[in-house]
Amino acid sequence: MGTRRVAEKIRSMLNLAMIGALNRPHELKMHVAGALRNGVSKEEIREVLLQVAIYAGIPAGVDAFRIAREVINEQEKT
Repeated sequence: MGTRRVAEKIRSMLNLAMIGALNRPHELKMHVAGALRNGVSKEEIREVLLQVAIYAGIPAGVDAFRIAREVINEQEKT
C-alpha cells in the first residue's frame, strides 16, 4: 500500500474519531462510508469507535456504533 493510500486511511480514521467524539451523527454517516471507500476495514472502524466510547463517553460511542452499523449494512446490500 502506497504512502498516500496509508495517509488517506489514517485521515479517515482520525475523522471518525473526532466526529464520533463530537457526536455528529449526520457527518459520521458520510465519513464511515468514505472510510470504507478509503480502505478502512470494519475491524479498524470498530477499534476507532471503541476509543470514542472510552474517551468521549458511552452515549457518543453507542450512537457512533449504531450509525456505522447502518452504513455498513447499507453498503453490504449493494
